[in-house]
Amino acid sequence: MTQQFPAPSAGADVAGRPKTLAEAKAWMTTRWQARTHPMNALPLDIGAAWIDGVPGLDGESWGTYWGNLGDALRAEAAQAHDAGDATRAANLYQRASGAYFMGRFPCPNHPAKAACAIGERKTYLAASAYWETPIERVAVPFQGRAGEGNEIPVLLRRPRGIARPRVVLMWGGVDACKEQMTAASDALLAKGLATIAMDNAGTGESPVRGVVDAERPFIAVLDWLRGRPDLDGGRPACLGRSFGGYWATKLAHMLPDRLAGAVNWGGGAHFMFQPEWILASRYPDSYLMELVETRRRMLGVDTDEEYAAAFQRLSLLDQGLLDLPCAPLLLVNGKDDRQCPIADIHLLMERGNPKSVRLFPGGHMGLTPQTLPTIVDWLAGQLQGER
Repeated sequence: MTQQFPAPSAGADVAGRPKTLAEAKAWMTTRWQARTHPMNALPLDIGAAWIDGVPGLDGESWGTYWGNLGDALRAEAAQAHDAGDATRAANLYQRASGAYFMGRFPCPNHPAKAACAIGERKTYLAASAYWETPIERVAVPFQGRAGEGNEIPVLLRRPRGIARPRVVLMWGGVDACKEQMTAASDALLAKGLATIAMDNAGTGESPVRGVVDAERPFIAVLDWLRGRPDLDGGRPACLGRSFGGYWATKLAHMLPDRLAGAVNWGGGAHFMFQPEWILASRYPDSYLMELVETRRRMLGVDTDEEYAAAFQRLSLLDQGLLDLPCAPLLLVNGKDDRQCPIADIHLLMERGNPKSVRLFPGGHMGLTPQTLPTIVDWLAGQLQGER
């Protein structure tokens, strides 16, 4: 089965080659102004100056620059905390977390970026201590294979005033970790739903790489949820962002009776993993830098040849899953996505149980003001409609 993919449209951002530093700064500025991932991590008042100061895109320059910003902000936050200024401390910890996130973006493939990843996790938790619904970090037990970890760190938030809330389990893609799920978590909490954010396979603190059966940590968290007395976790819903939408789709087909609903927000199923799309999406206009390098790290491979082979093994069509029954599944993306082909949505619609679909204007993930509210309303309906 083959599929033709559109050429980049006229006037699109730089594609087909790595961006220069000047082009990268322009790309970052545009997305910072639009408050879209990954630049929504930067504050409105000083973000432009932070972008302007970036000295280079290599790991040493990038990680050191953002790491120094994060270190300075974290020190200020600690001083504010010691002085009893909770409002200022919360703001500074949040800014520090955003700076560190940029420093490890898109993946911590350099020591300076790895240090930022650690700083991000610490300052994100510190910032959440001031929230109305703070984070509970939990280490879920995991029986990994040799070389894999034995626990899955997750971030739990519970809505106030609800004894046993229904639950949404969620994760990001290749560059958005559990610390980037704040907006979705806030919106779901407002609906009376608890949220559990975890890292996508091969990213963040996930104990496994993105191998064919990397659904194992997700299933382990689902098993743990069943025994949590303060949560109604028997039939949760799940939300996978970007590449993480692939695993949401796979779980929906593997565990149709255990999920109240699943959302694939910008992920692939089959065509995304084929050689022609791998070549077409190497330097998409919608990505800042190092997309292939980040995907290789997620998969645990070193070369382009290994990357192509590992990607092809992920095809859900070739795994024989797409004609099986599945949990209620919502497919969401931008109509002009160049990171994940829209052909995969059509393929999913033509196989197995009927699915719900919503396409938005724009590129990868269809990032509009209506996108996240649409997803949150659908998830709330799936969970609360079962009460």
